Parts: sequence; C-alpha cells; structure tokens
Amino acid sequence: MTNSAKFMDAALQEAFAAADRGEVPVGAVLVIDGAIVARSGNRTRAENDITAHAEIAVIREASALLGQERLSGADLYVTLEPCTMCAAAISFARIRRLYYGAEDLKGGAVDNGVRFFTQPTCHHAPDVYSGLAETDASALLVDFFRSKRDREGGL
Repeated sequence: MTNSAKFMDAALQEAFAAADRGEVPVGAVLVIDGAIVARSGNRTRAENDITAHAEIAVIREASALLGQERLSGADLYVTLEPCTMCAAAISFARIRRLYYGAEDLKGGAVDNGVRFFTQPTCHHAPDVYSGLAETDASALLVDFFRSKRDREGGL
C-alpha cells in the first residue's frame, strides 16, 4: 500500500467513525513529513458548530499542536472535495498538497462550484490530487444518506 493510500484509508476510517456518530461521513487527516499529525471526521452535530468540518478540525488540531497558524509543509487527505469554507481554510493555512476522494458536484469548491484555488483572490493554492479512494468515499456517503432517508422518511 502506498503512503497516499495509507493516509486516505485513515481518512476513510475517520469518515466511518463520523457516520457512526450520526455525522455526515467525511474524514480527514493532516500529514507532515510522512506522519499523521491530526485526524478527525465531521463534528458539526457533536459540537453544534457548522464550521466543525473534518478539514477545519484537523487544521485547528495541527495548528494548536505545532503552535503555528501556517502548515506549509502539510498534506491534507480528505474523503470528499472540500467546500468553499474549507478550501479557504486550506489556502490560508498554506497547506502544500490536497488529496481528496469523491467529488462533490453540489457543494465542492475545488474542481466544482466556485473553484476557489483558481480565483485571482486566492493567495495560495495547494497541489490538488483528486479521485483517491473515490469509490469507497462515494459509497460511504451514498449509503449514509440512503439509510438516513429510509429511517427518517427524508432529510
């Protein structure tokens, strides 16, 4: 297993844990020098905080752990294409590389939607690699929302 696959697998584990908590199953890990520094899944419901997306959580955790706001040597692995809020946080944190699994045609902001990193107002754009474990990440999301609709009769 390559390092990228290993790190995306860790992000998928966080997404599964988020689903088990009733959160939208998105997971992320932040890696520096080949080691996972921070890991999390979505926590918006647990924290009653709409900004508690997996990406924001790992950026916060890594920044606190390292005592710095910039994470210029870091690579971020996330199971779903980041939204506009998370893309902005990735840019402001100066994340070096972004790896994501499934595209988000509706809410994504990297290769879909506003395409944040291509905007002239974006001060830093990471190298972006998409489609890593895309099938697994997509299936987890589809299954989660199908199960939720079946249980609750809709969202």
